[in-house]
Amino acid sequence: MAIKPLQDRVVVKMTEAEETTKSGIILTGSAKEKPEVAEVIAVGPGKKDVTMGVNKGDKVLISKYSGTNVKLDGEEFIIVKMDDILAVVD
Repeated sequence: MAIKPLQDRVVVKMTEAEETTKSGIILTGSAKEKPEVAEVIAVGPGKKDVTMGVNKGDKVLISKYSGTNVKLDGEEFIIVKMDDILAVVD
């Protein structure tokens, strides 16, 4: 089953949190922060006053507490508004 977002909505999937820091320190489960980088899975058609500035496959930064969590076929996704996407990560 596929998710097809409507209007100015974007379906994203959170990327995995880093298990170790750049200096090599292994993080325990309680020390990990919720990642804010997500991969765009699907993009809605947009609205008259909202242009969709992301494409499928882009890595984006999203607001920490934004969107609606959805579980589909055992995978977890977040549906966010275009306004909740802060930046595209290169």
